[in-house]
Amino acid sequence: MRAREIAWGGLLTSLALIIPLSFGGILGVVIPPFSATIASHVPVMLSMTISPQVAFMVAAGSALGFLIKLGPVIGARAAMHIIFAVLGAIMIKRGFSFRTALLATLPIHAFSEALIVLLFGFTLHKAGVVVGVGTALHHGADGLIALALYSSVAVLAQKMATE
Repeated sequence: MRAREIAWGGLLTSLALIIPLSFGGILGVVIPPFSATIASHVPVMLSMTISPQVAFMVAAGSALGFLIKLGPVIGARAAMHIIFAVLGAIMIKRGFSFRTALLATLPIHAFSEALIVLLFGFTLHKAGVVVGVGTALHHGADGLIALALYSSVAVLAQKMATE
């Protein structure tokens, strides 16, 4: 990884840790076994635009934050972010748009989180409907926030480059 990627990765990892540690359980929706902390996927999603390695680092940091703050079930669900983030980053590296990568990774994200809670004894209904559908909705909402931030930063960077 280049120094610039490491710096961006560190910044996004710190945000990925701060969100669950500061706001986990507060800025969220809880329908057990599902919980959603608003904007918690945004640093992970933005990391996909940098590289697969940075996406891995940021998603792992997010999982650690959720494990510490909300316990093993939520921590395991957050660890599934590594899968969708790395796959999304690979898609972007291969020329797909950020928007397309977010849309393509939505079902992967929802399915992996639904699947992991089965290991903790949750029923297929709670895993599939509550966690799976809830995760899909949360991914969509955070995806819109990530797209807005990414677009804003791109416009700002372009404006600064022309001045």
